[in-house]
Amino acid sequence: MESFEEKRARATRIAQALAKAYPEHTRTALNWRNPFELLISTILAAQTTDAKVNEVAPHLYARFPDAHALSKAPIAEVEQLIHATGFFRNKARMAVRCAQALVEHHGGQVPRTMDALTALPGVGRKTANVVLTNCFGAPGIVVDTHVIRLAGRLELSTETDPEAIERDLMSLLEETEWSAFCHRLTHFGRQVCTARMPAHGECLLLPECPTGLRWRDSG
Repeated sequence: MESFEEKRARATRIAQALAKAYPEHTRTALNWRNPFELLISTILAAQTTDAKVNEVAPHLYARFPDAHALSKAPIAEVEQLIHATGFFRNKARMAVRCAQALVEHHGGQVPRTMDALTALPGVGRKTANVVLTNCFGAPGIVVDTHVIRLAGRLELSTETDPEAIERDLMSLLEETEWSAFCHRLTHFGRQVCTARMPAHGECLLLPECPTGLRWRDSG
């Protein structure tokens, strides 16, 4: 049975291996020019790819460049602009409602605290952490679908709830490593440890991965 200290040491080695392999992957793959754009783009990124949002979002921001403009946008027009991201009706409604809340409660500016961000329509801890870590340099762990999957495969967490996984990873890593770790882990999950077919044979984390080691030993 792995002790907490042993797991913490293993998590550190995982973070170091990812940092060596992906030194440049320390930020979100979403394109943004200001906190407003990143906030709305992260809402749009639910259940689609960052690449698709990067393709669609410039057209939205060309038409509605800030919270004040988006807060007054016709829902049907927003739906048309973001249609390709999927679930466009709900996303359009949430984006406009979020912009309205920004105008009403924050003068159109994106707030800098977790509590204020998660009080906005359509914003949970994942979205808030994306904004806080990328825009404001705050320490945090973005728990997306890749981080959820890999935290389990690497046996860094036995939880399934994103907030519980976030707490587990925070307890295992130094605060200065949180943000870069999750972005690198997400990239690794997209490229190597994919949902359907993890590439165990070319996995740089194999020595630290109980799931991968069981695969190796079974062969």
